[in-house]
Amino acid sequence: MIAYVILENNSRKNKEFLRKSENMGGVTKEYKMNDKILIVEDDKGIVKHLTELLIEEGYAVEAVGTKQEALLKAETGGFSLVLIDLTLPDGNGYTVCTVFRQQKIPVIFLTAADDEASVVTGFQLGAEDYVTKPFRAGELLCRIRLALHREKKDSFLLRLLDVEIDILKGTVKKKGEELFLTALEYRLLLVFAGHPKEVLTRERLLDEIWDAAGEYVNDNTLTVYIKRLREKLEKDPTKPQLIQTVRGIGYRAGEADEITK
Repeated sequence: MIAYVILENNSRKNKEFLRKSENMGGVTKEYKMNDKILIVEDDKGIVKHLTELLIEEGYAVEAVGTKQEALLKAETGGFSLVLIDLTLPDGNGYTVCTVFRQQKIPVIFLTAADDEASVVTGFQLGAEDYVTKPFRAGELLCRIRLALHREKKDSFLLRLLDVEIDILKGTVKKKGEELFLTALEYRLLLVFAGHPKEVLTRERLLDEIWDAAGEYVNDNTLTVYIKRLREKLEKDPTKPQLIQTVRGIGYRAGEADEITK
């Protein structure tokens, strides 16, 4: 699983990442039920945990460990998206990417190869995204949703009350007026937008945004960023509606909707 890669020796945090949301809200549940993801990865541990993560999120999942098996799967079809490790036992993932892209199926590379040549080649072959290991579970899920939406729609917007987030453009607007957030503030807002009405513990939030934008994030830092977000987003920061405090546990986001244009 992605959390396995990110949080290698912390099973407690992994379980927190895998905890199923009681309320998926209007953002993802509706279309996930019809989406099947193929994992092309030879590391059985990563496959196991990644499969659990995706199933918990509502996706159907199949997995193979070699290039040849992936090409056979391409012949059967029926996949909405493919996650491919670049380095496979019987070759690289570039051929697999090319075949699936010919079928107009979005591809995301998941790989430890982060050199510029590998990244450029992946995009030149039509990959929707290129994510290097280690990577965060929440971030990968967001990238998967974006890749699926790019294939289906021209735009993907989220709304929390009167705040509108255009994930494709990376912009945030409140009542039509664009707001300027730091990279970490934006990432934190995306976490809340992806889990509407769900109570998120402080520990889980720290896991999701840890070291985003190269900044050290601890419990005190999280408090500061929550305060800054409220000051920028809330009508009355002393009586927050967008990011609500759940005493003794963490925070809960207000209503979220998916909007398409």
